[in-house]
Amino acid sequence: MERVVADDTSMLESFYRDLAVVDLQPLWTQAKELMPAQPAPRAQPWLWQGSLLRSLATRARDLITIERGGERRVLSLSNPGLGGAPFATPTLWGAIQALGPHESAPAHRHTAAAIRFVLEGEGVWTTVDGDACHMSPGDLVLTPAWTFHDHTNAGDEPMLWFDGLDSPLALSLDAIFYENHPELSQPVRGHNLSARAFGANGRVPSGYRSTEPHSPVLRYGWGESDAMLGMLLADSGDAMASIDFVDPTSGRPALPTMTCSLHRVVPGGRSGARRKTGNSIFVVFRGEGRSVIGGQSFEWSRGDMFVVPSWHPVDHEAATGGDLFEVSDEAALRALALFREERLGPQLVTSEFEPRSLDTAAP
Repeated sequence: MERVVADDTSMLESFYRDLAVVDLQPLWTQAKELMPAQPAPRAQPWLWQGSLLRSLATRARDLITIERGGERRVLSLSNPGLGGAPFATPTLWGAIQALGPHESAPAHRHTAAAIRFVLEGEGVWTTVDGDACHMSPGDLVLTPAWTFHDHTNAGDEPMLWFDGLDSPLALSLDAIFYENHPELSQPVRGHNLSARAFGANGRVPSGYRSTEPHSPVLRYGWGESDAMLGMLLADSGDAMASIDFVDPTSGRPALPTMTCSLHRVVPGGRSGARRKTGNSIFVVFRGEGRSVIGGQSFEWSRGDMFVVPSWHPVDHEAATGGDLFEVSDEAALRALALFREERLGPQLVTSEFEPRSLDTAAP
């Protein structure tokens, strides 16, 4: 049977109206949008200055109390390309959280997995299913999916840390569940239990077999990370060294949906450009430098946070040396066979990023 091509415009318009009435859409009118030649992310490369984040988090600490219902004192990164959504990327939530002296944030759990990367402060622990994980600057603490967790500050100084969650991904999959713990704070079985059992890289208790999809290590201390980065740079002589946080029993990413990494760039060094599928949030732990993202230069210093959207080339250059924490959705993309990466030559800078500013002294 021969296909009849309608030359009459009115017949074609009538056909499209009939499709819409019965909730159908013609592929041939939108194929390029649905199947582009390469990723066309909505998220924009963006940077939030650490000094501004810290100032606003301090104001929030003075103005907002923590109680059941509000749960957390958190300022989420809202990427301008995402239409006002409180997400750093379509798959990642990024935020700064503030906890004051002798405060506690109530216990709850959710199917979204989360990580905490500590920026400043001492005396706080995050209890994860009864394991009170102590938090110091540079530490990474996991709260895997559906684990009860709460935060306790037993000290006399405030603490700030970066929150990273896969909640936008879980929401898009209609897989979010949430539950409060029966008590404001959950019972503590012990302190740093997982860190004591699995703290040494490459070593696990004899006979241990993991039954969970996430790492049994819940706290990765800064001391070990710092030493490993220093050793890698000394041995390689490269401009940048990187480490990934993994499940020591399997070598897989510490969480099934998010990859966590640390990068150290030597003073005056430049990493070289790389682009990959998936989105990343970078947190500047210390140092000063810049990252060139798709030709746009982003100057950074301690406490800054910035986004690299999918398939955007990025390379890092440190003026005084720099340590960059990265959380990405790479683990999820690898599991789905959607991950791809390329190494590229040096990028030319075509523009400079101008961060948003605010008079934080105003009432």
